[in-house]
Amino acid sequence: MKKKQKSLKLINFVAEVDEQEKKALSRLVKERADFGQQEKGKAVSKKHLINKLNYTNFQDKTILINLRHAKYGQTIILHAKPQPCSGDRLDCLWAETDGIQQKLKSYKFESFFVPDGQKLLLAKPELIDISERGIHLSLPDTCYKVSSRKRIRHACQGITVQLIQDSMIFSGSLLDFSAISFHIELKSSPPQTFQWINPESTVNIILSDKLEALYTGECKIIRQTWGRKTRKFVLEPLEYKMQRYIRKEYRSNRQTVTPSPNIIFKHPFTQKIITLKIVDLSGSGFSVKEDENNAVLLPGMILPSLELSFATSFKVRCKAQVVYRKAIADERGGNWVKYGLALLDMDIQHHVNLVSLLHQADDPNSYVCSQVDLDDLWNFFFETGFIYPDKYEFIQRNKAQIKKTYEKLYNRKPNIARHFIYQDKGQILGHMAMVRFYENTWMIHHHAARKSALSKAGLVMLNQIGNFTYDSHRLYSLHMDFLICYYRPENKFPDRVFGGAAKNINDPKGCTLDSFVYFHLPKDIENELSLLEPWEITKTQPEDLFELEGFYASESGGLMLNAIDLEPNMADNDELAKEYKKLGFTMERFLFSLKKKGRVKAIIIVNISDIGLNLSFLTNSVKVIVMDSDDLPKDILYRVLSLIHKRTGQDNIHILLYPTSYADNQFIPYEKVYNLWILNTQYSDQYFRYTKRLLRFV
Repeated sequence: MKKKQKSLKLINFVAEVDEQEKKALSRLVKERADFGQQEKGKAVSKKHLINKLNYTNFQDKTILINLRHAKYGQTIILHAKPQPCSGDRLDCLWAETDGIQQKLKSYKFESFFVPDGQKLLLAKPELIDISERGIHLSLPDTCYKVSSRKRIRHACQGITVQLIQDSMIFSGSLLDFSAISFHIELKSSPPQTFQWINPESTVNIILSDKLEALYTGECKIIRQTWGRKTRKFVLEPLEYKMQRYIRKEYRSNRQTVTPSPNIIFKHPFTQKIITLKIVDLSGSGFSVKEDENNAVLLPGMILPSLELSFATSFKVRCKAQVVYRKAIADERGGNWVKYGLALLDMDIQHHVNLVSLLHQADDPNSYVCSQVDLDDLWNFFFETGFIYPDKYEFIQRNKAQIKKTYEKLYNRKPNIARHFIYQDKGQILGHMAMVRFYENTWMIHHHAARKSALSKAGLVMLNQIGNFTYDSHRLYSLHMDFLICYYRPENKFPDRVFGGAAKNINDPKGCTLDSFVYFHLPKDIENELSLLEPWEITKTQPEDLFELEGFYASESGGLMLNAIDLEPNMADNDELAKEYKKLGFTMERFLFSLKKKGRVKAIIIVNISDIGLNLSFLTNSVKVIVMDSDDLPKDILYRVLSLIHKRTGQDNIHILLYPTSYADNQFIPYEKVYNLWILNTQYSDQYFRYTKRLLRFV
């Protein structure tokens, strides 16, 4: 009984056919109906066919030769290399000659297929000759474009698969994929058996290259072949949207940039260069559009290296992850797919370039790390009262060094510093800066605005730095787990913003206020250079910081120790100091423990940095955290500070003392109180919710 012929719509087709793709095409044909009676598509001229054949030759690719068994009607596909063609005759050489002689005894030529974009050209020429070496054909006047499947499948290279179900792990490789499914081949290793895989239950898969995992996800099994040692599976992901980060109420501002940039990347599964158009863009992610039938992205897929390319030749490299897929029907009836991607990491300088562009697109008066005329900036600091007479007394003594520091900070754009300027018609209206002074903490400082524009420029700067923080804090290269700021509580503006935020958040693990007294060592104490038993000063050990954790938990319960690197495992950390040195800056930290009979009474942190890194000298100071207020006399503390002053060799020692109650109880005279404000950047929603209310009144 003659078998009924079925039409074939190809699924696994791409324009260029390499070794992996050749195998994928052959598998496809074997899995599908034969080529006997193809559905006729759009007619195509011989001229077009010849051009495609010559292009295939130019690319050193192959065409598909379809042979049918003379007796049983089965079909096989052979790959052949077309030779240059200019007329009616086509000569092809077999890509592989093993077993050709036996196949030609039983199979007869029927037709051939040529790749043409997302379709195939089907031709049924007359056979001139066929041999073990090749095949010779007389081309027809007309051929036909035949459909591929609705969604193109893409052949893969070098991607390993782990399939996990109920603690059983099978390994194999990814053969090909589409936007909605995976085609994998697994191997069983004794005592494994494929009977262990329940096709009615979901599985988890991990797709990896030689360096890292590129995709993990839960899938259902659509179908499988049979085999004892190897078996092929088609899997369909269960989710087309993932939550990469904690869901946030306040998100990055998405910008539509004109002209729209592209992303360019080497696809991690196929190794082909892909270029896609960006729909919208922010400092934390972007979305792109793809043809629905030829999509190459999958929610959950990691793109280890991609480039954002702008028309101005401005380029940004990053690592990203696809987080969602959304089908879109446009007004003209076309269908496309929108994919959202989240930034995982980016070079810190590339990131500031990107954020600077986006801030300008949002508000043309807002500048991030722009070139600054330092004379204008210094004039702004004096006019706004940011540098007041008492502060200038310290600045004047070191003004040459401070000017040099500012030239490096503002004109060299180092990775450890950021500045934000609100400027209109060439006049600076507001300024704020940040410096990364601890391993995962940035310090906000130098916040100033002209009084005539205070309500607007000041809050706009806060909003600007808040948006920058949101765009940055998830990126490893930015090291932004915490934001800190020192301010004096009598200053209404920072107290309203930072103090108000801490009260509003009302969670010491989200936002903390800790108060320090600020003073200088009395002149008559500076020559006291001895410390007698039972007192001693030692280098701080991790166990001393464990003691400090217990004290601080009872005193405050906040974030200070985490934010300023006083956790036990950070005692000897010097990575940030190395980064400063590499950039031409100084940042040293020394930890000392003041002990009595071996028991810790205080921890002393000595910070030495470039003069002027912070104009209140808070980055060039000594912090004292007194852990036993009842057993540390004032004169012992003064002696210790005098010894440290001698060791550091600093001209003037700026002291911050915690807790303030100790200073009051010991009648230590101090000049001012500083509140140390600390924000855990994971609490950005609560912070933005508060500051947005302030901005409403601008």
